[in-house]
Amino acid sequence: MSTTETAVPKTPRHRIANILVAALAGTLTMIAISQAADLGSRLGFSYYTEQFLALILGLSLALVFLIYRKGKASRAAGLPPSVLDFTLSALGLGLSVYITIAYPSLVGRTLEASTETLMIAGLLFLLVMEGMRRSVGWLLVVVVLVICGYGLIGHLVPGILQTREVSLDSMAPYLVFDPNGMMGVTLKVAATVVIAFVFFGQLLLRSGGADFFNDIALATMGHRRGGAAKISIVASGLFGSISGVVVSNIVATGVVTIRLMTRSGFRNTTAAAVEAVASTGGQIAPPVMGAVAFLMADILQKPYSEIVVAAAVPALLYYVSLFTQADLHAAKHGIRPVEGEEIPPVSKVMSGGWFFILPFAAIVIALFYLNQRAETAALWGGIMALAIGLYKGYGKTRMTLRNLWDSAVETGRSITEIIMISAAAGFIIGVLNVTGLGFATTFALVDLGQGSLLTLLLISAVVCLILGMGMPTVGVYLLLAVLVAPSLIESGVEPIAAHLFIFYLGMMSMVTPPIGIGAFFAASIAKASPMATALEAMRYGWTAYIIPFLFVFSPALLLIGEPVEIAMAVTTAILGVYAVSAAFTGWLHGPLGLVGRAVTAVAGIALLLPPDIAGQQAAVWINGTGFVTLALLWGARRLSGPVTYNTP
Repeated sequence: MSTTETAVPKTPRHRIANILVAALAGTLTMIAISQAADLGSRLGFSYYTEQFLALILGLSLALVFLIYRKGKASRAAGLPPSVLDFTLSALGLGLSVYITIAYPSLVGRTLEASTETLMIAGLLFLLVMEGMRRSVGWLLVVVVLVICGYGLIGHLVPGILQTREVSLDSMAPYLVFDPNGMMGVTLKVAATVVIAFVFFGQLLLRSGGADFFNDIALATMGHRRGGAAKISIVASGLFGSISGVVVSNIVATGVVTIRLMTRSGFRNTTAAAVEAVASTGGQIAPPVMGAVAFLMADILQKPYSEIVVAAAVPALLYYVSLFTQADLHAAKHGIRPVEGEEIPPVSKVMSGGWFFILPFAAIVIALFYLNQRAETAALWGGIMALAIGLYKGYGKTRMTLRNLWDSAVETGRSITEIIMISAAAGFIIGVLNVTGLGFATTFALVDLGQGSLLTLLLISAVVCLILGMGMPTVGVYLLLAVLVAPSLIESGVEPIAAHLFIFYLGMMSMVTPPIGIGAFFAASIAKASPMATALEAMRYGWTAYIIPFLFVFSPALLLIGEPVEIAMAVTTAILGVYAVSAAFTGWLHGPLGLVGRAVTAVAGIALLLPPDIAGQQAAVWINGTGFVTLALLWGARRLSGPVTYNTP
């Protein structure tokens, strides 16, 4: 979401900028929704998809220069956009509108490398780079410039990373105008699917959905030990799956849940870490998965349903670990439930908001049973959320028609950075395609792995964490999908497993030091140490670093394989995650000493070991040994005496 200032306008320039931002953002959303609903074709209009994408890009460029000031000082001071900002905004919109109108003739002249196409391509490239620098930061800008620069000189590099020779006057128009470049799949998915789901989320939240999610989490988890942390996990997971933006999720739910946790007895650092990990994990939780699932489906050319089914068990393991650690931490430190007067009855919450299940049901029915496109399904959910908000609402929250426009405006504002990232990802894809650098990179990574899949996975994991630092998850995934995933697939990894692998590892850069943005935001709310919060968040989210390796070697965890094999893999994985989480916490029906922790951890690791690493027969024995060890340890401690702390 946009983090721009919300101060009351003080000058005419402020008022003009705010009017323009609202008009541009609302228009962007409405055009994208019209495209998702096939309104143009229904009315008899015929146009290239690239013309629509150019218009969306132009509106996003116009917005990004008005929303994000040139420098941090001017943003912090609440200064209005400068003359330069207005000029760049108008230039970005004007160029894109010209491309929208003249695209049929422009695309036919790209091979001629005319002065017109070179000037337009060059200016638009620079505007996208500057827009991305302002909205996302320097990291991705540097990555794009390095890859583009290498594409121009790669033919001079000896060895496996040598590329085809491509001149600048050939590359620039290709990157900007060709469907294999900026106007390709990444921008298309962002301009249709992502916008449609962000708009759905805005409608759902304004209809009272956010209040319902918080209340249902409070009602179901508040009575349990450490209930405040469990409320955070449930609420942030639900909210995060829809929003797809970790920082905005932390801000939206963390201001309430972090306070509840610290009041209940959790340390500030622990409260911030739990909120950061819970909010980050919302992006891997079906059915929405923060819209990355739809990007993945489009890139892999697989049905969305396959992506959601494959992601279900890894997401379950992630939240089992987080929930277990929160529960055992509460038992270890005697943290009691939330005060009773703050907890509404479940029956009251459900009677007042059960109908918020309907928008999700509409999406699932449209996707799985009616085989509708993802953006169309999002519109179904949005229409249902709008109807609920207008006619029912939740508690004291009711929608008005003004809220419909506000939802469109906020969607347009919040989508600008994703549009910039998607356009930049198109530049990278274009360079990889036109120069052959994609094949060379894949070959280099596979060669670096030296025939060892585990080595290649470790190298890829490090690359994912480094490239993901400081970037939104959608940008992380798009970048890694073109740079890292092909090498894993080339080495024999299941394509869905390869893409989920990079998604998980890239996502965890949000809490991994030294630039764990999600953990740092949560720490600022909790007034805790940012680095200590990030380190504790790594422990609470440990499964996201380990499970990707497991499902690469054991596709049964992605529900691929025979039913018996899947059942065994899921069962042992859940028990293994529980055991390792208990070892991290140091509690299993009582305190675990150093030896107890070690034994519990070894049992958990034995349960997690996939058959493809040790061999089928050996894995059965190792898993069985882990199960017996955990059962004996659990039973012995259970029979040793009653637990003196609160039970769930």
